[in-house]
Amino acid sequence: MKVAVIGGGGREHTLAWKLAQSPSVDKLYAIPGSAAMSEVAQCVDIALSDLDAITDYAKKEGIDMLVVGPEVPLTEGLADLAQSKGLAVFGPNKAAAQMEGSKVFAKNLMKKYHVPTAAYASFTDGDAAKAYIKEQGAPIVVKADGL
Repeated sequence: MKVAVIGGGGREHTLAWKLAQSPSVDKLYAIPGSAAMSEVAQCVDIALSDLDAITDYAKKEGIDMLVVGPEVPLTEGLADLAQSKGLAVFGPNKAAAQMEGSKVFAKNLMKKYHVPTAAYASFTDGDAAKAYIKEQGAPIVVKADGL
């Protein structure tokens, strides 16, 4: 089986390192990969933002499965595009990737389905956010929405 690990960070390096040990993997690619990943995979210099180039390359090379590490290509729809081109992909589709891509989406989903989570509020007005922080008191976590 030909497998391509998408990404070039530590998470992707670990995935590539472990996949390289599998007797089921005949050829391993890393897109774009890294110097460390080149020890276990053939690195292919394609930008993570170029979803069409990634999927076109995978089709051309006969890659059997894409394993996507980074959140950004997932939230931009890499899994959806890959599947539309007949490629198998390990990673959530664009809709499911919102769970990681948007803290507000995730918190609203947890609230809707009664999943236990810390209290939260979402603001676009700085003064309203400051008032909420004062009202809630410490300890408190403040996060920006998005990646």
